[in-house]
Amino acid sequence: MIVTCAIIEHEGRYLICRRALGQNLAGYWEFPGGKMEPGETVEECLERELFEELGIRTRASKVIAVTDIPGKEKKYRLMALQTEILGGKLGLTVHDAVEWASKDELASYKLAPADLNILKDENF
Repeated sequence: MIVTCAIIEHEGRYLICRRALGQNLAGYWEFPGGKMEPGETVEECLERELFEELGIRTRASKVIAVTDIPGKEKKYRLMALQTEILGGKLGLTVHDAVEWASKDELASYKLAPADLNILKDENF
């Protein structure tokens, strides 16, 4: 299964979101995104998920990193895409906090394991 996440950079800082209580990986920080639905491109998936979860309109472009996520029942492939915000007001549905962090600061957050792999990718 393909999962996408957004690498949104503004003035040297990256958007990360913390998973709310009751969500899978609650308390972990992540680059926002979600699971691809049948018939979607990775870009369409990410743009839809960001609108549904954060209320922002975005444009996803090139793939920056890809990492595999082992699961008990399914294997996931996380694709991180360079993304820009086009409009909308940032809101929270599956997250309880957002931060803009520099590349150096990201390592101090409790990031989801797959997102940690993205940080280590040479293209990040």
